[in-house]
Amino acid sequence: MIPLDLTPFFHDRWWIVAIKAVFALVLLLLLTLFTIWYERRLVGLMQHRKGPTMNGPFGLLQSLADGMKLMFKEDFTPTAADKVVFMIAPFVTAVPAITAFAVIPISGVVRIPFTDITTPLQVTDLPVSVLFIVAVASIGVYGIVLAGWSSGSTYALLGALRSSAQVISYEVAMGLALVAVFLYAGTLSTSEIVAKQAEPSVTILGYDLPVWFAVQLIPSFLIYLISMVGETNRAPFDLPEAEGELVGGFHTEYSSMRFAMFFMAEYMNMITVSALATTLFLGGWHAPLPFNLISGLDSGWWGVLWFLLKVVLMLSLFVWLRGTLPRLRYDQFMRFGWRWLIPISLGWILLVATFRVGRREGWFATTAFWVIAAVVFAVLIGLSFFGGGKEEQPAPVPEQGDFDAFAGGYPVPPTQGQQLPELAQVLPGEPQVLAKERRDEGEV
Repeated sequence: MIPLDLTPFFHDRWWIVAIKAVFALVLLLLLTLFTIWYERRLVGLMQHRKGPTMNGPFGLLQSLADGMKLMFKEDFTPTAADKVVFMIAPFVTAVPAITAFAVIPISGVVRIPFTDITTPLQVTDLPVSVLFIVAVASIGVYGIVLAGWSSGSTYALLGALRSSAQVISYEVAMGLALVAVFLYAGTLSTSEIVAKQAEPSVTILGYDLPVWFAVQLIPSFLIYLISMVGETNRAPFDLPEAEGELVGGFHTEYSSMRFAMFFMAEYMNMITVSALATTLFLGGWHAPLPFNLISGLDSGWWGVLWFLLKVVLMLSLFVWLRGTLPRLRYDQFMRFGWRWLIPISLGWILLVATFRVGRREGWFATTAFWVIAAVVFAVLIGLSFFGGGKEEQPAPVPEQGDFDAFAGGYPVPPTQGQQLPELAQVLPGEPQVLAKERRDEGEV
């Protein structure tokens, strides 16, 4: 494999690097404001509502209005909180999402306006850029854990513990989904993975066309899509902040701008994982078919347009899931990750690695390989149909005794066919539980 050439990044002047860093930061902040508005508008469309309309044209300034409202809200710190950690936790959550965007290629080589200087529209690149993004993104969960622990609240602590278990579980599946991309691209550099997807892979009607990894590695792409929703704590996997169970989860005790930092970090993380999906699976900043066949539309500043369109497409998936699916139970969510996503990812990596080695060694040209593959396939099919074993017998239903509506002190409605026993007469001011005890002791 040819070593990564980082010369274009090292030869940039300091002010060019500063301009690219500011451009990436401003783009991320603007995308955050846009995503908040876009989610409300799209969910409103799905639910036959208009969404925000009052502030600015089409309600585009609604996100700024929300920021101003949060800025002037009362900011308080609970008495039982660890004040230093309580104050730092929101920043620990937001900063990693901003840092990870530094190695995302927003476009190819562009010319800076009013100058003759050309530079890649990417702050920097590393031989292990994807691992850098995964590592930095995982730091964000520390902010959530610290926020829940430092709040001095049971609900906040439970939300923090849920978030840590959730992120660890789905980061494993996400990392395994990316292994297949590394095997195909032969590199962990984001710019080289994008360049690899631009290489012609198939010939159709005389045209040599590239094929994105989202098509070549469909199982990895689907596993990544599911994992990124769990990684960002978004519906239907928003269990760390389940308001029906935990009031508000890890940010229950936060208000004003510190709450706004958590709110903004959630959307920044959505944008970061969407940009990573665009880079690794959707060809990055390169134009899709048929625009990549038109000269000039697949280079320069046009790459920013294609990159943003793909990121918005991925953000639409987040909004679609939120407006469609109900929240899962926590045990269902964890079981899905450990019992299905991770084993499927491991099996898929084994298949991809076998295919890559077999293609290089020429296994597919031999008859013995196909005979062995057919035998293995037949055995697996036979086991799936005939190896199920005995069916589990349903557990016997215990006989129902006398129905007691006040068992445990809480009245419950009777089920179909059950008869309520005669209750003791409740004396004035006496709880029904005491009346039940008098009846059980035979006093009435």
